[in-house]
Order: sequence, then structure tokens, then C-alpha cells
Amino acid sequence: MIREKERQAVSGLAALALLLPMLAGCVYIFMQAVRAPNVPLLLGVVLVAALSIVALCGLFVVNPNEGRVLQLFGTYVGTVRQPGLRFANPFYTKKHISLRVRNFESARLKVNDIEGNPIEIAAVVVWRVVDTAEACFEVDSYENYVHVQTEAAVRNMATSYPYDAHDDKQISMRGHTAQIADHLKREIQERLAKAGVEVIEARISHLAYAPEIASAMLQRQQAGAIIAARQLIVDGAVGMVEMALERLDRNKVVALDAERKAAMVSNLLVVLCGERAAQPVLNTGTLYQ
Repeated sequence: MIREKERQAVSGLAALALLLPMLAGCVYIFMQAVRAPNVPLLLGVVLVAALSIVALCGLFVVNPNEGRVLQLFGTYVGTVRQPGLRFANPFYTKKHISLRVRNFESARLKVNDIEGNPIEIAAVVVWRVVDTAEACFEVDSYENYVHVQTEAAVRNMATSYPYDAHDDKQISMRGHTAQIADHLKREIQERLAKAGVEVIEARISHLAYAPEIASAMLQRQQAGAIIAARQLIVDGAVGMVEMALERLDRNKVVALDAERKAAMVSNLLVVLCGERAAQPVLNTGTLYQ
């Protein structure tokens, strides 16, 4: 595995200040040598001028948040990160690699969750290159590698969790976004580490049931919500009935036998759990017949 080696390049301004006067001097000497023919001098001037022109090819610009990967005949030499005009061996090939933070949104993928329900999912990934050598030499195209491996990680993550959980103890994609985002980030980072890429953030940007089951799952969610609400109402009603019976007995308001208590419990539960308001009934008789 090839790791990045940071290389300190010579200032391009200093090299330019040396090469331009040298090239100008060669032109002046060449003009003088033409007037008074001097073959050895002409050949020397032409050779120095050619070397100066070749040396000018060693100038290159490094932009902020950019790296230049240097190679000499296929051998990795190092990476220049200092911004500005720089000078290196003119025979080096200089490939630029952006170190800026980038982001992209994956395509909407149709996958099955852990329960086998077809869902549509997409993710937004924020990333940057941290090792230019790995990004340049370990993979063919690091940008395409990021896109493909991200979609693979999203698919794998989606098959590990349900879309929606039926209880609070189970982690779901819809109800536990922070945990799902952490899992997705780790999943993508493990795949992209060999490409010299750091994943800064990864989050789900789109999550929905597939169209063919969306209506059925909506009814299921509504039914689940109704059941959960009913459970809460019943728990509260039973607690209120227990409290009413306990206070009536403690304060000795009225003495009720088991049958009367059952009737009272039945009436209170109907009033507390009913969907409609209770209709009052006036009792004109006595409590006991």
C-alpha cells in the first residue's frame, strides 16, 4: 500500500527569477555570436537556452486545499501541498488532487429492510481526500469509488434494520436517525479507507416505503398508533378506577359489595374508555332494591 509522502518544493518565484534572466542572456549572447560567427559559442548558447526552456516546464501552481502528486517515470516521489507557484524536476508528472470537502447524494435505492419490506432509501455523504497517494494509486477513480461504495454501504445498512419498530427497544431507520447515521458513517468509512478518503458525515436524505406497499403500510402504522393510544387510555382508566375505589373505601363514603364494585368498575371504564361523551342517566330509585 502506497502512503502519502509530503514533499517540500522550491519556490517557483525564485526559480523564475533565475531562469528568465538566464534565457534573456542566452538570447543576447546568441545575437552577438551571429554577428561575429563563433560556432562553439552558438552551440553552447543554444544548449543553455534549451535547458532553460525545459527547466521552465518544472513550474507549477498549487491552489489552496489542493495537492500535486509527483511521479518520475512511474515512481511516486511525493505530494506537494504548499499553495503558490512551485518548482520541481521538469520530468516529474504532476497530477492535482482536490483536498476540499465535497458532498453528494446517492440515487434512490430500492431495497428490502430486515423484515423484507421494500423501501426506498437515499443518503447524503460529506467527504474529502486525506491521503493523495492512496486516492491516486490504490483505486482507479476515487470519485467513482466513493459513489459506488456508498451505495453498497447504504444497501447493506438498510438490510440490517427495520423501517419502523414496533417497540422502543428495537432500533429502526425511521425512529433512531442518530444511531442509523453513525452506523452508516462507519460502514462507508470502512469501505473508503483504502482510497485515502475520510467520511465527515453521512445521513439518510430519503426514506419511504416502496409505492406498491405504501398504502398498506400506512394503514398498518395507523392501526399501530390506534392500538398504542388505546393501551395508554386503558392503563390510565384502570389507574383512575383503582384510585376511586381506594379513596371511597378509605374515606368511608359508601360501602360497596363485590357486585356493586364490579358494576361501578364497568361503568367507569365505559365512561373513561369510550370514544363518545357519556350520556347521563338519572336514577329515581334507591341504590338497593
